[in-house]
Amino acid sequence: MPATSVPPPAPKMRYLGQVAYTQSWQDMQAFTDARQADTPDEFWFLQHPPVYTLGKNGKPEHILNAADIPVVNSDRGGQVTYHGPGQLVVYTLVDIRRLGMGVRELVTCLEQSVIDLLSGYGITAQARADAPGVYVNHAKIAALGLRIRRGCSFHGLSLNLDMDLEPFSRINPCGYEGLEVTQLGSLLADTHIDIDMAGKQLERQLIKTIYHERNQASA
Repeated sequence: MPATSVPPPAPKMRYLGQVAYTQSWQDMQAFTDARQADTPDEFWFLQHPPVYTLGKNGKPEHILNAADIPVVNSDRGGQVTYHGPGQLVVYTLVDIRRLGMGVRELVTCLEQSVIDLLSGYGITAQARADAPGVYVNHAKIAALGLRIRRGCSFHGLSLNLDMDLEPFSRINPCGYEGLEVTQLGSLLADTHIDIDMAGKQLERQLIKTIYHERNQASA
């Protein structure tokens, strides 16, 4: 699919603090339904109170023991994951049709942005062809789940920074039994993780990977 010759408007970055999952989900749907051909893409950086979310085709049996954590059936792709304070969530509201990119390419760009961010901390991370996300020594540090409507994406990625990982032990993360989960704080001994700063760093990587490098490659 060829990219359009007219440069897209510059994306907008919004830092929203802590937002309930259902509220941000409804806001993403409303934004996607209302956007026009010239609407700038937006990236929402936020955190959620504790919540489990099941993807559109998620299997409830992957939730082993939700206990007091609410479960939300979402319309994103993927299986079950956990969101909570200390995890950076980035919702990627991108007009992929306007950019001339497919879903798989967007997923690759999101994964590469996280990999490049972690590299800046001296951490080697990889993507996996069989399971979207980013991994460090086979442990998952970032999860991805998207929905495409009218050629536009919503939902996005979550990156574990400095959080309580215990709730992951009550699910099969992303539908994989026994999948180990890690976070940046566990990989950097005695280092304070500034979530806002990490968000700004990831913002730069996302712009570079999705917009600048793709434009250079197609020039």
